[in-house]
Amino acid sequence: MEIKLLQKKQTIVRYENGKVFYGIVEDDEILQLTNNFSDIVNNELTFDGARVKLSDVKILEPVTPSKVINFGWTYAGHAKETGGMANLKEPFLFLKPASSLIPNKGEIILPSSHLTKQVEMEGEVALIIGKRGKNIKEEDALDYIFGCTIFNDVTARDLTKVDPQFTRGKGFDTFGPLGPWIVKGLDPTNLRIVTTLNGKVVQDGNTKQMSLSIPYLISWVSQVMTLEPGDVLATGSPSGSCPMSSGDVVSVEVEKIGKLCNYVV
Repeated sequence: MEIKLLQKKQTIVRYENGKVFYGIVEDDEILQLTNNFSDIVNNELTFDGARVKLSDVKILEPVTPSKVINFGWTYAGHAKETGGMANLKEPFLFLKPASSLIPNKGEIILPSSHLTKQVEMEGEVALIIGKRGKNIKEEDALDYIFGCTIFNDVTARDLTKVDPQFTRGKGFDTFGPLGPWIVKGLDPTNLRIVTTLNGKVVQDGNTKQMSLSIPYLISWVSQVMTLEPGDVLATGSPSGSCPMSSGDVVSVEVEKIGKLCNYVV
């Protein structure tokens, strides 16, 4: 059965149900699709007739990106609390490896204490790129977003304070919780982000507080590297990042998207 992404707002999930599928979330059910991500971003969808319960499947990372692009210190409060540079004139850019990604309800594995002694969470809105782009004009930048999801930029803070660049402190396996799904049709420039640690609110911010605009970030980074469908752009964290310990539960909730919950081990 052919269907189209007719609704302005649509929730797309990637999950395991015997095999790996994409589907459209409707209440507590998923309309199972036969398509891959490339089909979906081109609005070519086929519903295979199966409806499955969200609770009966394993939710996976919503994409398998060619790169995970991160922008640091886009919120002045977070820059101040981590010793970063507030009021940047250009973005602070770093990458995470795809091996850092884990899904909703996945485990954040703390490295051995001889490697790092201070691992923190950073709740963020992440953008999923929907079409290939290079040298994108700022006024066209939002057209390249397929949808929005949630990201937790887990960080070994003691390492980012001593290394000349952030690859080690940001790049450990499991340091990139992503999900639980992608929501189309949202305005990413005004979304509230609330991070809780064991049920206690530690971060509460909004993307409208960012010191650099999202269209500017997309345009700027596209002058450095070509953006590909499925690429993840993590837009930075508001203030309140704090250490996590084994046994903790960390959740990042973004309005109109949902909640990304992970367990620290």
